[in-house]
Amino acid sequence: MRVTHVITRLIVGGAQENTVSSVLGLRETPGWEVDLISGPSHGAEGSLESKFASAPGCLTVMPDLIRAVRPATDFRAYRQLAARFRAHRPTIVHTHSGKAGILGRLAARRAGVPWVIHTIHGPSFGPFQGPLARFLLKAAERLAGRCTDHFVVVADAMTQQYLAAGIGRPEQYTRIFSGFELAPFLNARRDPSFAHQMGLRDGDFVIGKVARLFKLKGHEDLFAIAPDLVRQIPRVRFLLVGDGPYRDQFERLANETGVRDRFVFAGLVPPEQMPRYYALMDVLVHLSRREGLPRALPQALAAGKPVVAFDCDGAREVCLDGQTGFLVPLGQKELLVERLRRLEGDSGLREQMAATGREFVRNRFGVEVMVEELRALYRRLVGSREQRQLPDRIDVLRS
Repeated sequence: MRVTHVITRLIVGGAQENTVSSVLGLRETPGWEVDLISGPSHGAEGSLESKFASAPGCLTVMPDLIRAVRPATDFRAYRQLAARFRAHRPTIVHTHSGKAGILGRLAARRAGVPWVIHTIHGPSFGPFQGPLARFLLKAAERLAGRCTDHFVVVADAMTQQYLAAGIGRPEQYTRIFSGFELAPFLNARRDPSFAHQMGLRDGDFVIGKVARLFKLKGHEDLFAIAPDLVRQIPRVRFLLVGDGPYRDQFERLANETGVRDRFVFAGLVPPEQMPRYYALMDVLVHLSRREGLPRALPQALAAGKPVVAFDCDGAREVCLDGQTGFLVPLGQKELLVERLRRLEGDSGLREQMAATGREFVRNRFGVEVMVEELRALYRRLVGSREQRQLPDRIDVLRS
């Protein structure tokens, strides 16, 4: 079986780590040829392209496959993808992310690829957008949905949102949690010398946040409540892990709120180094306004840290309110402060939630589980004896 994955870019992020792990894991299947096409990755958000150094020929970087909407460039990328699929004749094309998800699926169907699969790592449309952008992206996803045989979702919330938008049928969706190497997180232990190196003192109550420094990730909410937390929890410190185009803006915001000395900007951290950063935290906050199922939540739980998250998209599927952490209605900052104060004042509760969280993720989020579930899905689809009528080709896409 020949399988080609397509993603817009390989920056350091959850969807990208999921894709890299899936491709490299599936390549271990005897008789399978699995490769990946990606657009270019550059900038402060880092790159995962080096993960393919030991797999020569597996990764192809397509310069015209970019994140920004540029019709002429996008049409070239579509043509290039269709030509490659015709030449290589994969059994399955499996797409990821917004731009690659749309262009890749349209190109795969145009090229006559037997099976077209798309993973929804997070919503492409929603209330976080203006009306025009939401309308256009929803229309694009509906168009691409007509070319999709099956959807993989990282959270049931994505299935519900896409079905509500008229995309696909319930039987076309399969949830597969985004897996990762569990052992480094399960074995993570606080290193006092590393903590001091990061500017954290013994006895600090460390609230961590792992996210790109970008819009919709909720950093503004954390800066908004930080002064109250500093007054109510004198020993509180904030550890921000991640980088991005909003770093200067967020550092200015920290200065303006008068709590810059309480924030540690750790910057971009390679995925393999993340366990030692989780080990420094007492609790993880996740305040995104747009997310499928953030890997930071199960990773923190694996490292033995309770989580506090806004009730957005798939967060509630890991942040089990009162069990693995606290789920807070979107934007309710006063309750967010109260929940963090409660955890700071009750070490027994933190330990109880940490134990429950570790047990919850242990059998659900291993990378081996994710790869095996993908492998089983491919075999089930390709092995199906049902006679399928492929969707009609779309006239506007004829080359």
